[in-house]
Amino acid sequence: MLITPKIRGFICTTSHPEGCAAHVQQQIDYVKSQPPLKNAPKRVLVVGASTGYGLASRIVPAFGGGASTLGVFFEKEPTEKKTASAGWYNSVAFEEAAAAAGLYAKSFNGDAFSNEMKAQVIAAIKADLGQIDMIVYSLASPRRVDPNTGEIYRSCLKPTGETFTNKNLNTDKGEIESVTIEPANEEEIAQTVKVMGGEDWELWINALAEAGVLAEGFRTVAYNYIGPEVTWAIYTDGTIGRAKLHLEATAGKMNARFGDKTALVSVNKALVTQASSAIPVVPLYISLLYKVMKAKGLHEGCIEQIQRLFADHYGAPDGPTLDDKGRVRIDDWEMRDDVQTEIAAVWDTVTTESLNSVSDFAGYQTEFRRLFGFGLNGIDYGAETDPLRRVPSIPANET
Repeated sequence: MLITPKIRGFICTTSHPEGCAAHVQQQIDYVKSQPPLKNAPKRVLVVGASTGYGLASRIVPAFGGGASTLGVFFEKEPTEKKTASAGWYNSVAFEEAAAAAGLYAKSFNGDAFSNEMKAQVIAAIKADLGQIDMIVYSLASPRRVDPNTGEIYRSCLKPTGETFTNKNLNTDKGEIESVTIEPANEEEIAQTVKVMGGEDWELWINALAEAGVLAEGFRTVAYNYIGPEVTWAIYTDGTIGRAKLHLEATAGKMNARFGDKTALVSVNKALVTQASSAIPVVPLYISLLYKVMKAKGLHEGCIEQIQRLFADHYGAPDGPTLDDKGRVRIDDWEMRDDVQTEIAAVWDTVTTESLNSVSDFAGYQTEFRRLFGFGLNGIDYGAETDPLRRVPSIPANET
């Protein structure tokens, strides 16, 4: 079939298998071009492993440190008439590249929140690796089913306290609009914390600990974002921010149990991902950010960010450098005063007419398409391709 991008808002309903493979290979090539990781983990579990920061967190220890990796994700498989989701094709490409490099890789497609998924992963660790020494928690989901009660929780993207009005970028039309979002009620806040907070992260660590598959001195990290004040109402001070406070508190609980710096939260840079594209205000901010950071030679994608996390923090002799709240900050270049000053100077004046000259909206659009395997050099998008691809380690009857 001929596969073309079908984009609606922050969703692309198609993905290109060869394009996704090329995107994954580019990230692998970048990691292989860097010095080998020091103090690299050797047996890594990534929960939320198929796109964005999670995918990068699988690529970096594997191809930078020779790690065996397990990845958990929830992705749509292909049919003869429909493409798989991009994360599925990413995982196919990762496993094929890992096999070619002689690296162990096993994937699990299903509900990461469930007890059944945790049991499957634990069984594989016992059978294949014995123990693991690092767990990356990079899960982003709009809903969660409580594994013990069956209750369904749904997250929302809303401010708390007051109605929020600000500029927003309509990415379909390329137009600057005004967006107004009513504040969340207490039930919506609580549900968002249930989905996006640290509860499931802790459940994973507890299950792994109880099964005896955590190596001595293991480490675990989850991801967060803070950003500038212009995004705070909808993110840091909004419902997601409440969930991320819970995430940080969970890290503190796990450190009290397992030891200092065992569980960390890494604050990462704003990037075009499937999750960030859904957040009001953020696409406009990212477009402005890309313009400034590219001009200063500071721009990074997911793979460069995670390479820096493993190389500069986990690879340091004394371990990760933390801020005054105990967090790793690989958003440090984004939050430099000179970067934020330039963005703030443009924010109030940017219009639809000036968008393309004062921002890198074109770069934003390019990065968005690349998430789904489109716009990669060397791919003949005019040629028909077979959408049917299998993740090598996932038998057809398991998903």
